[in-house]
Amino acid sequence: ALDPPYRPTRAMKLLQLASAYLHHRPLNTFLNVILLALGVAMIVVLLLFSAQVEDRLTRDSSGIDMVVGAKGSPLQLILSSIYQIDMPTGNILLADAKKLIGHPMIKTIVPLALGDAFRGFRIVGTEHGYLKLYDAKIAQGELWAKPLDATLGAAVAKKTELKLGDTFTGSHGLGAGGGEHEAAPFRVVGILAETGSVADRLVLTGIDSVWEMHEHHADKEKRAAESNEGREVTSLLIQYRTPLAGASLPREINSKSAMQAASPAFETARLLSLVGFGVDTLRAFAIVLMASALLSMFIALTNTLDERRYDLAIMRTLGAGNAWLFALVLLQGMLLASLGALIGIALGHLAAQGLGMWFNITQQMAFTGLTWVKEEFWLIAVAIGVGIIAAILPALRAYRTDIASTLAKE
Repeated sequence: ALDPPYRPTRAMKLLQLASAYLHHRPLNTFLNVILLALGVAMIVVLLLFSAQVEDRLTRDSSGIDMVVGAKGSPLQLILSSIYQIDMPTGNILLADAKKLIGHPMIKTIVPLALGDAFRGFRIVGTEHGYLKLYDAKIAQGELWAKPLDATLGAAVAKKTELKLGDTFTGSHGLGAGGGEHEAAPFRVVGILAETGSVADRLVLTGIDSVWEMHEHHADKEKRAAESNEGREVTSLLIQYRTPLAGASLPREINSKSAMQAASPAFETARLLSLVGFGVDTLRAFAIVLMASALLSMFIALTNTLDERRYDLAIMRTLGAGNAWLFALVLLQGMLLASLGALIGIALGHLAAQGLGMWFNITQQMAFTGLTWVKEEFWLIAVAIGVGIIAAILPALRAYRTDIASTLAKE
């Protein structure tokens, strides 16, 4: 027996007819879709940026209760010592730093010595305890043990293509272009596994390596005879022994020493509020674009309804009910909005990935468009809601179409 002929359902007919109406006016359809898509894309980029920046800031400062360094801007101290994205406020005397060792309120102290870089990646003199802050593990080789040994973060090794046993020279200053310390070359002894933290972008070595690099002009025997008097470190990363330390220890350091204590939690929150202001401004602009898309869709659907009023009246005479006509116009708005939302989501992720590639070239924070945040589901719902709102009045007009008067005017 022959198969029965295919008969599309009423819902399928409705979808085909709504699609045909949109296809009939391709320019208007394109403009409405692209306007909404641009607004959605901008919000997607902002959502991805905000989520990844907040995650990065929180992850990099996790486990660090206080940073001690030279007096100056506390935010600058946090940015330079934890996130490695600003100049230090200065150095502090090693003798002053040692006064905090053994303090009953302090659990651990990790010193940092900054001041040099290699191809834009910072060289950080520190102790092995720094790796525990980020749960960093060795992937190849070993940790630094002697002066001028260097262990590379995963991103540094990948970008510079340095291998175990290779040597390189650091340059003065925290950016590329400074004078090189050719008399004090580093040797790569280890490469860290990727952590997704700031440790990936650092060249790690001992503090004595940093001192030696800046004292290479002095006689070795003279250096060996020197004590640590007058030597400096840049900052101290501190973990509290008790939460009560947060109420008194920073005030004690700030008021009774030549050093400054800053809270990563407080300064990070302040930084996020500053970043959030700019993000909110761009988000407001994106909302204006979506509102413009709503108005544009409303006008387009109204015009389409006026042009197709006779067609709708004929449909009524052929048995289409008021609810069917209402659903037809409403579906057009939903199709426009859905198409705009999907294209906007795709454009937003492409733009975010492009920004991530640029950040990678400039060796800034890792940023990717190859991820998804839960707020995007709400964004799709909002975009479709915009289409429904734009279509509701034209749909009501279609619902109230008077067959006799419409056909009499034609």
